[in-house]
Amino acid sequence: MDASRARLPLGRIVLVAGGLVVLVLLGRVAGAALPGFAAAVERSGVWGPIVFVLGYAAATVAFVPGSVLTLAAGAIFGLAKGTVYVLVAATLGSSIAFLVGRYLARGAVERRVRSNPRFAAIDRAVAAEGRRFVFLLRLSPVVPFNVLNYALGLTSVRFGDYLVASLGMIPGTLLYVYYGKLAGDLATVAGGAGVEKGAGYWAVLILGLVATVGVTMLVTRASRRALHQAEDG
Repeated sequence: MDASRARLPLGRIVLVAGGLVVLVLLGRVAGAALPGFAAAVERSGVWGPIVFVLGYAAATVAFVPGSVLTLAAGAIFGLAKGTVYVLVAATLGSSIAFLVGRYLARGAVERRVRSNPRFAAIDRAVAAEGRRFVFLLRLSPVVPFNVLNYALGLTSVRFGDYLVASLGMIPGTLLYVYYGKLAGDLATVAGGAGVEKGAGYWAVLILGLVATVGVTMLVTRASRRALHQAEDG
């Protein structure tokens, strides 16, 4: 009985890791189909926003980079609607990924937490600062968006805080949708038109770097405080 329990976490970890590898491989394959999907959205008429949101959410879960679709949203829907649709789609997809990480792999993390008071203290510290922690990570360009969604599911950050902190996606989303609108043509976007490195680009980049420093300081301070509390306890 004890041996089977010991093997269970390892088996689940292997299963989750294998699943993530499959998602990454599928994401690479699906990435090549993004221009075709964007064209299909443009041809969908009144159903276009629904098709776009569902496709974007699925792409997020499948590790497909969303930059092309975000640019396409600006070209197809314009700045205001494109930004709203991308935010809804990205929040939906990231929430699904978060819940997958939470319910498929969090159990193994919790066992680790229970066996190590110091690790448990750090986990609680991250949860206590959850909203600010996730918000700053959303602004930061350091951690890839699709990886971050699953990784945050392994922490004890509350799902409600995770959703609210999705507002951190607004600056980057606005930038990409705006440049997609400037391109004005889906064929240009699908052909690989990137984001021009103008004032808006550098402003968002600087904001992201400041957020990276901020989240590092926040976690370091909270973890140090939690570790002192654990040692005193």
